[in-house]
Amino acid sequence: MAPGSKKGEGHDAQDAHGDEIEEMLRTQIRSRDIHDPALEAAFHRFPRHLFVPASLQHRACDDGPLPIGEGQTISQPYIVALMTHLLRLTGDEKVLEIGTGCGYQSAILACLCSEVHSVEIVPELYEGTKKRMAEFTDPAIKRIHLYLRNGRDGVPEAAPFDRILCAATADTVPEAWKSQLRTGGWMVLPLGREAADLVIITKQSETEFTKRVVIPVRFVPLV
Repeated sequence: MAPGSKKGEGHDAQDAHGDEIEEMLRTQIRSRDIHDPALEAAFHRFPRHLFVPASLQHRACDDGPLPIGEGQTISQPYIVALMTHLLRLTGDEKVLEIGTGCGYQSAILACLCSEVHSVEIVPELYEGTKKRMAEFTDPAIKRIHLYLRNGRDGVPEAAPFDRILCAATADTVPEAWKSQLRTGGWMVLPLGREAADLVIITKQSETEFTKRVVIPVRFVPLV
């Protein structure tokens, strides 16, 4: 059974969706100047089709977000690729993810780092993702630790983190995230009020942080 397959599947999920994913990578990712073989392998390893509602699987490679229930969405493939690429993961990092959602971003991260600590505040999404993760046979899934709690609090018991990724728009960066990020590490998140920018915030010291704006984005608000 292929790494990204689920227990009980009668076919190889990677082969079933491989051509469609490759076309998505060509037209949506590489065309926007993201060239990252390890990231592309992760996209093939965990087809987006396995994380969206069955009624939307035919749109899994659409260039846009899709609803996953409870008023939440799965980000468009390009945004998942961009945010992951900006983390510049080398394989040894411990990552804090705020906003598990359906677990797609978590799975992509797990292919590229050593630990993913992912926080979800919506019980229905948390339970659904916990069940979904249990169905995968890929060993990368074992690197994912799920938490049902307010993401603004982070996961202090697992800190410090080398990277932080937030999949919801925050007005300001919570102090908990700043304290749980190791010096020299950085976070990638949408930041703003009426309009948000995707930013990289690097921790230079315990009291000094620098910010770099990447692109304007739209995300659901951090709750």
